[in-house]
Amino acid sequence: MGGNRGIRPETVLHTTPINQKTMRQPGKTNGLTDVPGLLVGHYTDIAAASGTTVVICTDGAVGGVDVRGAAPGTRETDLLAPENLVEKVHAICLSGGSVYGLAAADGVVRYLEFRSIGLPLDDAHVAPIVPAAVLFDLGRGPDFRPPVDSGWGERACRSAGPGPVNTGCVGAGTGAMSGGIKGGIGSASLVLDTGITVAALVAVNSFGSTVDPETGTFWEARLETGREFAGLIRPQVVLPAAPVGAPGENTTLAVVATDAILTKPQAKKIAMMAHDGMARAIRPAHTMFDGDIVYCLATGKQRLPGKPGFFSAPAAQVINEIGHAAADCLARAVIRGILDAQSAYGLTAYRDLEHV
Repeated sequence: MGGNRGIRPETVLHTTPINQKTMRQPGKTNGLTDVPGLLVGHYTDIAAASGTTVVICTDGAVGGVDVRGAAPGTRETDLLAPENLVEKVHAICLSGGSVYGLAAADGVVRYLEFRSIGLPLDDAHVAPIVPAAVLFDLGRGPDFRPPVDSGWGERACRSAGPGPVNTGCVGAGTGAMSGGIKGGIGSASLVLDTGITVAALVAVNSFGSTVDPETGTFWEARLETGREFAGLIRPQVVLPAAPVGAPGENTTLAVVATDAILTKPQAKKIAMMAHDGMARAIRPAHTMFDGDIVYCLATGKQRLPGKPGFFSAPAAQVINEIGHAAADCLARAVIRGILDAQSAYGLTAYRDLEHV
């Protein structure tokens, strides 16, 4: 239905065939919760045009992060560096509210601590490890600053579950804007031939556009897996005038995940590779006005298959395949976030744009 319609031949990139059969098998729900061990929840404040999204790993997950945007707002980012002590995280908190949104992570920590989920400190206490990142949606509701606090994080946790991920104008994507149109939450997954699952969740709030203004279709429409965009990609849409950027007023936040057993350096590499999917799906990406971040979570349910050769120990080829899949999942999730968004707060959604 969408496919490559309207995409110029020279813009279609023919990648090296890294297990092409693998690249076209989505998981059961085509979302982040297809990775066993992950729960996703949202808190949405429609009136305030903002919200919070959490990804919970009840058994912990090896974490990595890569920050590419020039205006990030984060918490516990340095902890994820490969050389630092803590191996596992217990949740990721993504929130609207810009710098004020970091308060939502306090509620996630309290929620997990009450349930004894965290890094053991002694026989009676734990320290939940909750990296967090925020996006700019200030001024999109009736008040410039949404009333975000720790309660938003707790409410998002209470709604978290293993079922299909709610997408569109929910959670951190409630007040999101992308290239002058309505942004939102998107998610996608793939199952590799090895049985390893890879998935992504993204809050699209970008300065750049997901749509090629010359062709009127998504930059990465070619990545459609099965019929996930069927009936939703419209003929060539007419984009509104590009927004005038200002420092720190955007940011796309993403979590990619796999059930593979990874080390922290490997998780970092997957996060780095996944950024390529963001950069292909949003142009420009990683600008001076965005704080673009990708987290990687590895829940450790599947061993990496052994590969013969000099690089067998770090399983280099398998990491290539997981990273490539993570990038494609992230690009598809970006499109899903735009397709599922609804017009709100003076922003026109893709579904409501005029078309040729």
